[in-house]
Amino acid sequence: MIRLLETIQDFIVICLCVGLFSFMLLKLWEMVLSLLPPLQFQLVTSDILFLLILVELFRLLIIYLQEHRVSIGVAVEVSIVSILREIIVRGVLEIPWVQGLVTCVFLLVLGVLLVIRVWIPPTFDGIDPEQFISEWHRSRLNKRLDKKSTP
Repeated sequence: MIRLLETIQDFIVICLCVGLFSFMLLKLWEMVLSLLPPLQFQLVTSDILFLLILVELFRLLIIYLQEHRVSIGVAVEVSIVSILREIIVRGVLEIPWVQGLVTCVFLLVLGVLLVIRVWIPPTFDGIDPEQFISEWHRSRLNKRLDKKSTP
C-alpha cells in the first residue's frame, strides 16, 4: 500500500514538473516578446527573476524525485530570490519602512538557515535524528537504573 502511495506521489510530482516546465517555456516566450521595443526594463528584470525562481522550483522537484526529500538549501534559495524579486520589482523606496525592516529580518533568518543547514544531518542518508535521540535517552535511563541497582 505504501509503495502505491509513493508511486502516486511520484506521478503527481512528475505532473508538476511537466506543468512547471511548460509554464517556463511560455514565460520565456513572453519575455522574448517583451524585449521588443519599447523596452520596459522593470518588466524584463521581473521576468528574468521570475524565470530563475521557476528554474529553482523545478530543481527542487527534481531533487525530490531523486532523493524523496525536500532540499532545505534549495527551498531557502528560492525564498531569498523570491523576496529579492519583489523588492526589485516594487522598488526599495516604494516599500514602507516597517515592511522593509521585516523583510530584512526575514532575509537574515533565511541566510542563517542557509549557513546552519550544513550542520543539520540529512535524514535520507541512513541517519535518523529521532532514533539517535531516543537511543541517547535510553542509554541515560539505563545508566540511572544501573546506578540505583548497585549499592
